[in-house]
Amino acid sequence: MSLEGHLAELTEKHRLLDEQIIEEAARPGSDDVVLRRMKQEKLKLKEEIERIKHETRH
Repeated sequence: MSLEGHLAELTEKHRLLDEQIIEEAARPGSDDVVLRRMKQEKLKLKEEIERIKHETRH
């Protein structure tokens, strides 16, 4: 897979996870543990996206 393809895949996963977080948070009785895990995964994706973007600029 090309670097651009990998970046697009990570970006899409990040977007979908953001939607899932919003849905979970809006749900009555949402699970804080689940939300925290989802947010941590979203942050990992964001960091990976930024790392790849940084590496391709240099």
